[in-house]
Amino acid sequence: MVQIVKIENESKNVRTLYFYDRELSKRRAGQFCMVWKPMEDEMPMSVSKVDANGLASITVKPLGTGSKALYESKTGDFIGVRGPYGKPFELVKGSCLLVGGGTGLVPLIALAEELDAIKSKVTLIIAGRSKDELIFLDYVKDSLAPKGHRIMVSTDDGSYGFKGQAPNLVEILLRSERFDQIYTCGPEIMMHKIFLLAEKMEINLQAGLERIMKCGNGICGSCALGKYLVCKDGPIFSSKILREVHEEFGKKKRDLSGRFVEITSH
Repeated sequence: MVQIVKIENESKNVRTLYFYDRELSKRRAGQFCMVWKPMEDEMPMSVSKVDANGLASITVKPLGTGSKALYESKTGDFIGVRGPYGKPFELVKGSCLLVGGGTGLVPLIALAEELDAIKSKVTLIIAGRSKDELIFLDYVKDSLAPKGHRIMVSTDDGSYGFKGQAPNLVEILLRSERFDQIYTCGPEIMMHKIFLLAEKMEINLQAGLERIMKCGNGICGSCALGKYLVCKDGPIFSSKILREVHEEFGKKKRDLSGRFVEITSH
């Protein structure tokens, strides 16, 4: 159990909750933790900002009952955390394109910092439905842009930056630029479109996937994706594995009962 020591509003409906936990502060970009809101639910969350003093954080958007209760937490409240779990992003030295949609941006911020440390060149696309829903924009402008990395923004309604969805901007970039690696995290339909663009241009891609997780360490099988478990074999998957699970990736996932349901949100 950890105590929330600080809360920051990232946008009109996204908050970051800070607490001290030595293990989670050591996370690698792409790893996740299981977070328990007492009397409510336990859910997988990306570990967002961390520091050397043991401060860690999670970034929350209220989507279901559990995340809504977590979002409404107050400073001083206690939550349960365990982890980190899962495989992190594999770092590639060179020119890297990072594409994050919504709260999918969370692990990509950590990834951008790790890529900066090995002297890779980063182009980061931040995508949202509107300007009001963009997160971490000021943070990356202050932390990444001064180091020579490029920050680009797309919004569905054109209220800030490029008007259109992230795959539209990626397609434009790929017409004139070559990247050594593409990383993406966000809505699965968005990632699937970017994967198809990467395949067309023969560029390797790594994607951070989400599935329902009840245990987080490979026991329950609720996060099955083809023959893989997202919690243990992922949540980061390469182009090679995404090709293997093409019948599910971007198309369907399992609900709480284990039945396949169509993936509909972009």
